[in-house]
Amino acid sequence: MIMENVKVLPKGQITIPISIRKKLNIKLGDVVSLEDTNAGIIIKKGKTLFEVAGSIKLKKDIPNKELIKIAREKMGNDNA
Repeated sequence: MIMENVKVLPKGQITIPISIRKKLNIKLGDVVSLEDTNAGIIIKKGKTLFEVAGSIKLKKDIPNKELIKIAREKMGNDNA
């Protein structure tokens, strides 16, 4: 397990240390998910809306708003 301390900047920003970014394979532009648990905050590499939307199997044409809604729900499940 890697433990690192980071400083919170005025706008609430933090820098994820290189050791953590390497372990999670986080690169520029990637999405990360933060989960608040009783034990603390968990950081996970997430998926973008476009990555999730591309994996949804559609049986018929649906409006973009509906596709985005389904993708957001799937993102919530995948990042849990």
